[in-house]
Amino acid sequence: MFKLKSIIKEKSSIFKSILKFSAKKVTLYNVIFPLWLLWLFPVTWIVILPANFLIDLAVLVITMRCLKLSGRKETARRSIWKIWLFGFLSDFVGTFFMFLVNIIDSLLDFPHYQSPVRQWWYNNMTNAVTFNPFSTLPAFLWSSACILLSGLCIYLFNYHFSLKKAVPDSVIRKKLALSLSVFTAPYLFLLPTSWFYM
Repeated sequence: MFKLKSIIKEKSSIFKSILKFSAKKVTLYNVIFPLWLLWLFPVTWIVILPANFLIDLAVLVITMRCLKLSGRKETARRSIWKIWLFGFLSDFVGTFFMFLVNIIDSLLDFPHYQSPVRQWWYNNMTNAVTFNPFSTLPAFLWSSACILLSGLCIYLFNYHFSLKKAVPDSVIRKKLALSLSVFTAPYLFLLPTSWFYM
């Protein structure tokens, strides 16, 4: 009887250590989050804000130069701050939809954790969008749609608001807005987080 108690005690201590190890592993993976969420944290703004400003300015100036527009300096001065702010707003819209897969996953998790729909969603969408959008076709399409949505927002905001007073000619304004949407869309949504954490 004494031997049986010692065996049970030994096995339970091994089981407890496995549970502790598993809990540490789960906690570690919960700390890891996608790179496309980094810009939401103020610490990263030291790099992201000036970099985005410079990219927006470069795209605007190079596009105006290619279109051989006069008054480039004045146009840039009058519109760059709005372009920059609306660019962040557009990125936020795309980021919201990228994060929406996690929200849907938590809603599917509510009644039955192991339901087939929830398992499919987690494996093909939540996990894939978060760690590697190229790992499944649905995750790639979702991430690409989020990039297109952000690009569309960049185009519409720049055409209707940022460039409206600085560039009265609608044809040129369309070209500038299109250039900004194509070259400043958040393509980093497709960058696999797994490259950096796994």
